[in-house]
Amino acid sequence: MTQPIRLLHFADAHIGTENYGKIDPSTGISSRVMDFLRRLTDICEYAEEHQADLVIFAGDAFKSSSPNPTYQREFARRIKRLATTCPVVLLVGNHDIPAMTQKASSVEIFHTLEVGNVIVGRTDRIHLVETQHGLVQVATVPYPVRQRLLADVHTSGMSLAHLDLLLRQQVDTLIRNLAQQVDPTIPAVLTGHFTVQGARLGSERGVMLGRDVAVLPSTLADPTWDYVALGHIHCHQDMNEGRYPPVVYSGSIERIDFGEEGDPKGFCWVELARGKTTYRFVDLPARPFLTIQIDVRGEADPTDAIIQAISRHEVDEAIVRVIVTATPENEALIRDRDIEAALYRCAYLAAIQRDIDYPARARLGVERPEGLTPLELLERYFRSRNVDPDRIAVLKEHAEHLLDEAESEASSAL
Repeated sequence: MTQPIRLLHFADAHIGTENYGKIDPSTGISSRVMDFLRRLTDICEYAEEHQADLVIFAGDAFKSSSPNPTYQREFARRIKRLATTCPVVLLVGNHDIPAMTQKASSVEIFHTLEVGNVIVGRTDRIHLVETQHGLVQVATVPYPVRQRLLADVHTSGMSLAHLDLLLRQQVDTLIRNLAQQVDPTIPAVLTGHFTVQGARLGSERGVMLGRDVAVLPSTLADPTWDYVALGHIHCHQDMNEGRYPPVVYSGSIERIDFGEEGDPKGFCWVELARGKTTYRFVDLPARPFLTIQIDVRGEADPTDAIIQAISRHEVDEAIVRVIVTATPENEALIRDRDIEAALYRCAYLAAIQRDIDYPARARLGVERPEGLTPLELLERYFRSRNVDPDRIAVLKEHAEHLLDEAESEASSAL
């Protein structure tokens, strides 16, 4: 019986993410960047211990397409370590692509220097990769760049919706063309960096560059492929759950912000075999994010109540934010210094956020009355006093004239 090929699939390293971090004086590197680098080291160790036959990185090596040399060095060290174990495929993601498509991507150097056992997925093509347990066909689909895919299409005057449809059709066509080139006797993997329609999104929405194409799930759920290794979406999920082939986002390897607070982080360990591939998700010890919410309205000593709430949570080495709901009367009794002291064991205190419950907000039926215009505030006040709607309209009209006159007088005085 042929032994399955052991494939490690991970994505979205985003080396260079520094939010909620402090500079480590011993390395000169942000503590948050070190978190991401440690996760890469964890992946290297797993690949070595479990004797991976192939590693696929599905895009977004760095936070930006112009990473500083230190980050490039640290990423390269770990990729080289992986490449001593088995072949490594590096797919180009949207964060790896410079604004000018003529410039090199952030992972181009591996191709230029012909680094042994490293294949850079720069174009849409099939790579025949030799592993210690047999050949694998790896089809690479880097992040779809509109300027490249629609270069020969006359797009002047087209709506954005039409352009999005054209781009999706182009991507669908190139993936189907790749499927037609597959040798049916050899295990085949498709790796791509893009959004699949219907995917559950995470914090990547805040770091996406430009408009995004949404590939149809049916385009990928083709039994020509034995496994579809995806990057770009930070939430681990199988877009073809329960059916063949697995169409899998491995998710990012570390948490970026509080939007990913509850998301597991890790990679996929795949047992690749023609027509019968299986996989499992492997958790990584990502930095915990923790939100502590407490309502201290009515508390005589709100600081003590907050500290007691903190004691009920595991804050060690976590990135923490505290959200306090208070009243104007007891807000002044909240002592930030004491709260900070109670959180001395956390890795980083992101914020002590105060949500003050002003009675006027309830009366006016709006959370933030400071965002309303004077006329809107006036109307909400009259409604709270049960004034007849017709009379409200008349009063607003008079108020508008008064405001206009006041503004004119102020302008004349300048």
